[in-house]
Amino acid sequence: MNFPESENQHIEFKQSFNAAVIETLVAFANSKGGIVYVGMEDNGDIRGITIGKETIAQIVNEIKFKTIPSLVPDVEVAEQFGKEVLLLSVQEYPVKPVSTQGRYYKRVGNSNHQLSIAEVVDMHLQSMNSSWDYYLDASHTLNDISLDKVRLAMEKMRKMGRVIEDDPLTFLMKYDLIRDGKLSNAAYLLFKRNDSVLTTIELGYFQNDIIIKDSDRSKEDVLTQVERVMDFVRKHINKEVIITGDPQSIQKWQYPLEAIREIVMNMIIHRDYRSASDSIVKVYADKIEFYNPGRLPDNITVKDLLENTYKSTPRNKLIADFCKDLGIIEKYGSGIRRILDYFRTEGLELPVFENISEGFMVTVFANKAGGTIGGTIGGTIGGTIGGWLFNDSVITLDEIKEQIILRMMEFPTVTVRQLCLLLGMNKSAVQKHVDILKKSRYIERQGTTRGEWVVKVRKKLK
Repeated sequence: MNFPESENQHIEFKQSFNAAVIETLVAFANSKGGIVYVGMEDNGDIRGITIGKETIAQIVNEIKFKTIPSLVPDVEVAEQFGKEVLLLSVQEYPVKPVSTQGRYYKRVGNSNHQLSIAEVVDMHLQSMNSSWDYYLDASHTLNDISLDKVRLAMEKMRKMGRVIEDDPLTFLMKYDLIRDGKLSNAAYLLFKRNDSVLTTIELGYFQNDIIIKDSDRSKEDVLTQVERVMDFVRKHINKEVIITGDPQSIQKWQYPLEAIREIVMNMIIHRDYRSASDSIVKVYADKIEFYNPGRLPDNITVKDLLENTYKSTPRNKLIADFCKDLGIIEKYGSGIRRILDYFRTEGLELPVFENISEGFMVTVFANKAGGTIGGTIGGTIGGTIGGWLFNDSVITLDEIKEQIILRMMEFPTVTVRQLCLLLGMNKSAVQKHVDILKKSRYIERQGTTRGEWVVKVRKKLK
């Protein structure tokens, strides 16, 4: 048989059978399956192993007894150049995660990564077609929600043409928002009576990265927060009144409000409410940043979002389902496409989507696409989409930032003044791009006068 030349997402080489082989099989079972070739060097050279009469049975039993739930791999013996190689293969396990020796692993690229507690919980909930918000809230009771808020939601559904004759509690039971007289996490977040830190969103209007001119904080229920955030954004962005000669003039906002609302709804509905971090909205003169606790799922990349090649997996299934029936969201998985379309229609730069730390951030820009140097700050999704990697996430860089990074990679000691000469740009424009790259942690300056640049992004292989 023809052996693979290198390791990848589904293939691992091991010189001999050991605990690392079992860890890899567990990682494969928690991902999309794979094969471990036992008897091969890391570089793909065939080393071979000695397979005795009881070898295969002993290996299978060890794997079975050292994994929970028990894995029983398919086994095949292959021979090449007179040397035998043992192939151990597993499929994706239906109920995840699988563990070995009390540890859980997932496959990322050609290596195994140990799962955090939060990742273990998420993987299990997803495999059970459930989510955190479905589970009962041990900290709150029915007295902690407002039935008046429930009635408002019921009335809104009636106006949409739905026939609802239930009382509020029966209505909530039919949505699984309360069960056995107890609140689900979703019910509390949707209809909580009082403000609480669980839903905190920090809102700020910034003159620059340091000076904040106005701030607010939202701790309401998630349904109220959508309009609360929209009001703050509208308060601090520009609005143009266009006189057309008709009885009513046209109001044109600095950003397409439909797109902003879609971003805000995604931020609130898909937030990881188990995280101690807050959601943050920062409004600047020429951009808005929306940060949310909770990264994209492992099976979805930023490139998948932009190309619409992903299957929607709501983090909070109960909240998302209820908001869909309430008319707040239209359809799972189509929000990003609509956001991009709104910005294209307005001729604005496309938003930037990125995993940052333990969360996800969307940045929108007021600059016109293809405009001046100042108008390209923040990056476009055009020619360099998917061309760079940062912390295993695909990122986008506009042409100017890409050129700056390439120069820094070639000349680590280059100064901003030298970059101006190389790029034919003025210092303030170059400095603005450099500051954005530093803030995004794509580059770092080490040392002072004789320092050098450390580039933390890398070019993605074609």
